[in-house]
Amino acid sequence: MIHTKTGSGRRILTFPAVQPCDSISIVTLLDSLIQLAGDILMFKSKHFSTNKQSFRDTLRRIQNLVLVFEEIRIRVGNSRRYFHDSAAVSSLKEIHVSFQKFKFLLEDCTRDGARLYMMMNSDQVSDHLRVLTRSISTSLSAFPVTSVDLPSEVNELIDLLVRQARKYGVQPETNDKRVIKSVNRILALFENRVVPDTDEINRILDYVGIRKWGHCVKEINFLGEEIAAERLDEKEKKKSNDQVEFLSSLMGFICYCRCVILRRIERDDDDHHNNDGIIKDQDLIRGLKVEDLLCPISLEIMADPVVVETGHTYDRSSITKWFGSGNITCPKTGKILASTELVNNVSVRQVIRKHCKTNGIILPGIGRRRRTQDDVAPESFAEKGAGKLIAKFLTSELINGSEEMIYRAVREIRVQTKTSSFNRSCLVKAGAVTPLLKLLSSGDSRIQENAMAGILNLSKHVTGKSKIAGEGLKIIVEILNRGAKTETRLYSASALFYLSSVEDYSRLIGENPDAISGLMNIVKGEDYGDSAKRNALLAIMGLLMQSDNHWRVLAAGAVPILLDLLRSEEISGELTADCLATLAKLAEYPDGTIGVIRRGGLKLVVKILSSSEDYPAAVKQHCVGLILNLCLNGGRDVVGVLVKNTLVMGSLYTVLSNGECGGSKKASALIRMIHEFQERKTGSVEPNLQRGRFVHAW
Repeated sequence: MIHTKTGSGRRILTFPAVQPCDSISIVTLLDSLIQLAGDILMFKSKHFSTNKQSFRDTLRRIQNLVLVFEEIRIRVGNSRRYFHDSAAVSSLKEIHVSFQKFKFLLEDCTRDGARLYMMMNSDQVSDHLRVLTRSISTSLSAFPVTSVDLPSEVNELIDLLVRQARKYGVQPETNDKRVIKSVNRILALFENRVVPDTDEINRILDYVGIRKWGHCVKEINFLGEEIAAERLDEKEKKKSNDQVEFLSSLMGFICYCRCVILRRIERDDDDHHNNDGIIKDQDLIRGLKVEDLLCPISLEIMADPVVVETGHTYDRSSITKWFGSGNITCPKTGKILASTELVNNVSVRQVIRKHCKTNGIILPGIGRRRRTQDDVAPESFAEKGAGKLIAKFLTSELINGSEEMIYRAVREIRVQTKTSSFNRSCLVKAGAVTPLLKLLSSGDSRIQENAMAGILNLSKHVTGKSKIAGEGLKIIVEILNRGAKTETRLYSASALFYLSSVEDYSRLIGENPDAISGLMNIVKGEDYGDSAKRNALLAIMGLLMQSDNHWRVLAAGAVPILLDLLRSEEISGELTADCLATLAKLAEYPDGTIGVIRRGGLKLVVKILSSSEDYPAAVKQHCVGLILNLCLNGGRDVVGVLVKNTLVMGSLYTVLSNGECGGSKKASALIRMIHEFQERKTGSVEPNLQRGRFVHAW
């Protein structure tokens, strides 16, 4: 998609020109033509990825045309009588439309990110250029030169331009054909998993103008957008689309170039490359926190955001795997879902698309549903073969490379493992897990951080999860507690969350004495922001899905830590909700209930429930869930405390009327408990004043 200065969008190699209005004066039309020609001539200094000589020749002719238009403008402007020749106006209007289309074509052929694509469509480009050149020539030849008193040299120039356009037809250039042939040869090698000649690839890249790692990133982003658009067309037309396979092959070629050929990452690229979706408090996009764009499960920017029954948004791939692991709860709220139906969150997807484009984040999955099977192959054999060659190359670099080569390899693995499940599958099969785990002990903090990020992403793969749990739990927990960077420790916490989705691995993590305590250190640490604490709590919630870990979390001091955090004046609403959700989970067991009540948790949670502060809806819902668990395990004494608080019933009725399904059911259960307590205490079902007041408040 091409984005214009006005914010509108158009597909590449489409030319939505606007016909000048019928009432336009010839002077205005000439002024617009001269200005439009000036815009076109600005492209002379830009790099053309295809039809280089043809574009240079055409631009030279347009420069001569400007001289003609300026002379006509002078003659018409100096005329003492009103000039209107319908044939002249019609001719200039046709040239204006052709100029608009030609400008669009120039934008496409010089666009950063579309260079390889335009090169491979050289025939189509030359066809468009030939049609536009002939259209301009035909319109110019139809201009009634006798109606304007032009100098003879200008008339001769017009004749020359017309003859040149007719004589020299635009044809596909020899160099373009040679480069296209080379690309197709390399794609054939990829299909057979044969390593291509590096020098040949470099010649191709030099010709089209792809010379840096960052250029490859732009090419990948563009190809991802085109694949998404073609898939949409394919769905609407209900027929197969060979263009998707073609684009997929080009994607494989560019990914290979980025990972193997153009491996030097520039400073500017380095900044974009580091954005792994770990929440950063300072990042904003039009008033939205970047954390609002992250999946609460994967902690990465969502490629396909969907909404579950509770109203919370997750990435489709992550929530599908969550359900596939046997979970029927909302990961964020812990509520048991009556339905696992997923609804597309279109508005969030649009914001994510804009954010990724603005910040150069590589997220090819945007715009289409991500496939959830770990071994789903790309759309073409060439991209599939390139992916396997890349994985083999990067794994070899990890094992045999110098320190700088290893650093570059782990950086690429970090990107590769983020972009698709197929890449993760290739790297796992290539044996990348073991050397990555060894690199976690590296003294280079850059290598350690990127290796941990790669391990995090590979922990989403079924086989990768198994290898990591079998070989690397100990070192991952060490990184959690003693990683060189904060980001590295957070990646470790996220990896533990993914591993905890498997019951056996969750038990193994809990048995490591430093795992849960390390996560709680993040929760209570003053050096960590709310976002980091939320990441750690998410991992804790994952571990609590295994009942054996319940007492371990309590033993790590979770209850006092979370209650102290809730008493903090600077805590965010989102972190408040996560703390309450964790406490509610702990209070499902009697020992958790006792821990909460003994430390004043009941009074605190009732205060939050009754507060007029503008909390997120999840806060009040988790309050109700926690209080309900305290009542179920604490018995009449807890209910009696609630009865004495005159604000509780009103707050419960508010949640009942405004809350989502799970919160409403829990609020209803609590109200029923309180009524039954009062009835048993008085021995009567007569309404008292206090009870009537709450009914009135509802």
